[in-house]
Amino acid sequence: MFDKYMIVEKDFKNVEDRGKVTGFQLGVRLPYYRGVVLSLVGEMQIAVDGENVPTEQMTLTMNGKKFPLGSLEDEPVEKWEFGDIGIVTVAKPGGLTPGEHKVELRQHMKISYVPGGFWGQDAKTLQLASYRLSNE
Repeated sequence: MFDKYMIVEKDFKNVEDRGKVTGFQLGVRLPYYRGVVLSLVGEMQIAVDGENVPTEQMTLTMNGKKFPLGSLEDEPVEKWEFGDIGIVTVAKPGGLTPGEHKVELRQHMKISYVPGGFWGQDAKTLQLASYRLSNE
């Protein structure tokens, strides 16, 4: 329904920890018109430049809390509200190179009145700004 709004361009950047680039992040929204508890967010598939990102390398930050993507089904209380932006962080030493990257996102929603749930998907070419470590 809201697929074209799933990928949030402004939140696409490399991330660092203790002076080293440890990965990248991407802002995402739900493809659904209502808020849901995280346990109703099914599988999330991300590919960058045609390369699939393993689930175990991804975490979701929602409402200031960080969750391993593979454990969302165990979160029956924490909510993801309609329009809220979740930050997916991908562990990738060195991050991504500056420039254009094609980002593809598929997200499964486990909605009770839709047998088997449904998939939302979005794809965008995003620009990653050149990145300098803060201590350089």
